[in-house]
Amino acid sequence: MYNQPMKRALRMLARGLGLACLAGVAAFVGFAWRIDRYGHADLARPADAIIILGARVRPDGQPGSDLLSRTYHALDLYQAGYAENIICTGGFAGDRLSAAAVACRFANQHGVPPGRTWLAAGTSNTGEDATAAAEVMRAHGWQQAILVSHPLHLYRAAWHFRREGIEVYPSPTTTAVERISLPLRTYYAGREAAAIVWSIAEDWGAPREWTAQLQKWLSRLSQRLLGESL
Repeated sequence: MYNQPMKRALRMLARGLGLACLAGVAAFVGFAWRIDRYGHADLARPADAIIILGARVRPDGQPGSDLLSRTYHALDLYQAGYAENIICTGGFAGDRLSAAAVACRFANQHGVPPGRTWLAAGTSNTGEDATAAAEVMRAHGWQQAILVSHPLHLYRAAWHFRREGIEVYPSPTTTAVERISLPLRTYYAGREAAAIVWSIAEDWGAPREWTAQLQKWLSRLSQRLLGESL
């Protein structure tokens, strides 16, 4: 049997742990809310390049709905004179059906000269997209880019690009985030927040295999639920 001082200590410990858990949950919810709000504003301004972040490609080689909306939005920005170059990211290098290759080809078919589109392929996640696109930008002496993606993906994408030393101006495919159903917004914002936490955990020494496996699991879940991958 525990004596009274021990019982009081255990109760205090349990309460402390409970409060710490509640604080952690509250902080995570607040972070997810910031991610949700971030996609409400289009901050596009003149830059060196427009970056299209990769998304799903259909089996027939056509861009999926998310990649299509990103590419059309980048085309609108290009035609409006915001930048003279478009960088497309995602997928295996050399694969003509990679997200990068498909988006660049689509842009070329819609009026962007081939000499103004650049591939940043050989990537499989947003962090790698940022690294590959940053290499293209540094090779040309570019420093500023308009970042085009799904509104709920932009916070994490911009976070990765800034870690690469690139100044980015986020431009969502739509600012009408409220039109996305609340369950999907909650899922997306939570997933994006978790992905940033995992990236930080990797920086602190967490095994890459653990976080990579968790990200794969979430990606498969989103594809089953939504048919798309951010």
